[in-house]
Parts: sequence; C-alpha cells; structure tokens
Amino acid sequence: QVQLVESGGGLVQAGGSLRLSCAASGRTKSTYAMGWFRQAPGKTREFVSAISWDGGSILYADPVKGRFTISRDNAKNTVYLLMNSLKPEDTAVYSCAAHHLEATTDYYEYHYWGRGTQVTVSS
Repeated sequence: QVQLVESGGGLVQAGGSLRLSCAASGRTKSTYAMGWFRQAPGKTREFVSAISWDGGSILYADPVKGRFTISRDNAKNTVYLLMNSLKPEDTAVYSCAAHHLEATTDYYEYHYWGRGTQVTVSS
C-alpha cells in the first residue's frame, strides 16, 4: 500500500501563490507517475497536472498552464505543485494521486489517492 498526504493548502488572495506538497510513504516507488486533481463544490473532479517518474513527461490542464508548475523530488518521495497567479476559480480541494506506469489526465487510471488539501482563493 501507498499512503499519500497533501499539505500546503490555505486561504490566499487572488494573484497570490501557494505551493502544495504530496508526501508518499509505504510501499512507494520512485517510478510512480504522480498527478494532481481538484474538485470544487458541486463540480466533478478535474485534472490539474501530472508528472512522470523521471520528470520527462509533464502535463497541465489548459486553465492552469503558465501559472502552475509541477515538480518532484524522488529522494524525498514528494511531489510539488507551485501555484502562481491564483484565481477565485482555482478554489477547490486538491488531491494528489499515484499511477503505476505513466502520467495521465484520467483520474480513474490512478491507483492511490491522498485525502486532499483545501485551497481557497478570495477575490
């Protein structure tokens, strides 16, 4: 089993920044691809970003391109999501997920999930 724990969420004004972290423990493998997803109240889960195990493949959803940056530190079993120029529409619970093989945008393909961290952007 793999446990994922997100941190770094909070309340920020529009235009501000936050850095989310996702720490993996348990039967972790640095070869897992990692993804970030978000879900706002009343909305379906939405892909945000994903990164392959070696960082060679990185994906972003169109709404966050140019504002969010995903990265990972395999020595620390941690993946990060740096969020700049935040907008009120970025408000959601952000969850990280691990995939055995590849970075993908489809949430149902991920094998392990964290519980999420709340990000609230005020206008």
